[in-house]
Amino acid sequence: MPDFSTIDDITTKKQTFFQYLRPAIEAQNQIIVHERQFILLLLNQIDNGLGFSKDDEQKLQFIIEKYQIDIDTFTRATLAPLLKRIDTIPVDLVLIQAANESGWGSSRFTKEGYNFFGQWCFTQGCGLVPSKRDNDKHHEVAVFKSPKDSIKAYMVNLNTHPAYRLFRAIRADLRAQKIKPTAEKLAFGLINYSERKEAYIDELLEMLKHNQSLLTGNTDNVELSAT
Repeated sequence: MPDFSTIDDITTKKQTFFQYLRPAIEAQNQIIVHERQFILLLLNQIDNGLGFSKDDEQKLQFIIEKYQIDIDTFTRATLAPLLKRIDTIPVDLVLIQAANESGWGSSRFTKEGYNFFGQWCFTQGCGLVPSKRDNDKHHEVAVFKSPKDSIKAYMVNLNTHPAYRLFRAIRADLRAQKIKPTAEKLAFGLINYSERKEAYIDELLEMLKHNQSLLTGNTDNVELSAT
């Protein structure tokens, strides 16, 4: 991983940061696309009175466990709600949150634990202890084996945790209206991501606006990759 803290030029640092993480984010989104297509295929099979193969059931069980939803019987009524969880997250939003939470890749937790999104864990020894943690707190900042693992955990978190029901609801409503879920629209669903609430959302929106030219820049010559 590049040592982002040593890059003095701000624009170069941002470009390097975005280019480094983008491939891994796009790869995770592609996995989600395939999972969503699989669920849609199963729903079509149900509608046509067709059963599932053993391979279908095993793959479905893996997806159910990943997205943390309890399903006992496989019917349209039980499987359709999965589509609310199995959906992509705009790359721009992931990049901006990573930049915000990691200080553009320069934070201690990013350098020592590949944690780009400030994700916590709650078992003693599971991660890094924050230096300013209150005495009555017991959380640690999760440690990951790679940036890819951090991105995957972040996406699963947004797609499963009760705190982000609004995020998923906004996305599903936009899908139902055949409107593309953009970073700007979905940012409002992250109200519970930070204790700063509305101020956090405003900061993300400002970062999206301020870095728009870099987010939409040409990355054809990217050499770095977090995958």
